[in-house]
Amino acid sequence: MPLRIAFFVLVLTALAVGQKKNKDEITQVLDLPKDPPVVVSGDVRKLVFHVSPLSTAGLLSQQTREAVKALLKMNGGVPIIHVRAFVAGNGDIRRVPQIISDYLTEKRQPLPSISVIRAGGLSRENAQVVLESVSLAKKDVNATALEFAYSGAVTSPDPLVATRPLLDKALDQLAGKAAAAGTLQVTCFVSTLGDATGLLTAMSTRFPGAAANLVMGQRGPAQGLAACQSVRRGSGAPGGRLAFTGTRVAFGQQEKDAALAFQRLDRDLAESGANPGNVVSTNIYALSSSMAELSSRLRKATGALAVIPSEGVAAVEAGFAVDAVAALEQ
Repeated sequence: MPLRIAFFVLVLTALAVGQKKNKDEITQVLDLPKDPPVVVSGDVRKLVFHVSPLSTAGLLSQQTREAVKALLKMNGGVPIIHVRAFVAGNGDIRRVPQIISDYLTEKRQPLPSISVIRAGGLSRENAQVVLESVSLAKKDVNATALEFAYSGAVTSPDPLVATRPLLDKALDQLAGKAAAAGTLQVTCFVSTLGDATGLLTAMSTRFPGAAANLVMGQRGPAQGLAACQSVRRGSGAPGGRLAFTGTRVAFGQQEKDAALAFQRLDRDLAESGANPGNVVSTNIYALSSSMAELSSRLRKATGALAVIPSEGVAAVEAGFAVDAVAALEQ
């Protein structure tokens, strides 16, 4: 009897060892998701600009994936080097860069720098995300340099004022700084979206052929507002590269917090080979009027400086976020 028991113990032990070995053999170590790069640059001559169509189907993750899919179809599958995402609703905007990165990795595409901002609303009800992309075409598409312009904010003390007159004036001011001819993209920020279709029509009428995006910055704006920015082909030679940064967040609402965010942004640019003195466009996404005033006072940027009222950024207790475009050193 003891010998038979010992035999069965040996058999069971061998089986257990075999099972453990087999489990170890099929265990796989999955790669961690890749984080998007802080800065990505591209040859000015090859840069193209698109705005994703709005979708109302599914949750934020599905709409984000569909938006990236649409952008790749629109640009012919060429690499996307920068994405600016505006997210409406209550979805976690911190997930958006990872969703974009995961999808592009699945498609064996390089990862872009990503800016993500929570908006008060988009131009279609139940749409949760819209993506603006900068892509790198296979052939030269810009025979001249690119120019970035900002209309400045057109405001009214009444937050419920009709938006169309404000938008018309903002478009006038934008056209005065950057002619409609050769404009590649126009983005306008408004305080209300009561007539989104009419507002988009006004934009496309003034800047025909440009990719257009309309965003309500905040759900409960303190004032009526319209402001627009554009990218267009200018008159100079197109040589060189432009560096696009993702958003840097000011973690806090004190002056030292704002200064630190700008220092980090400048360090990002310097490490990419861009001189902070060669910035051609800066966007500050301010969560309050006090942070808008503070950040614009501290940031003595060259080029177009846009201060955009925003509902939120990808951090709790933040005061604002900032991103930039800068020319690389030749």
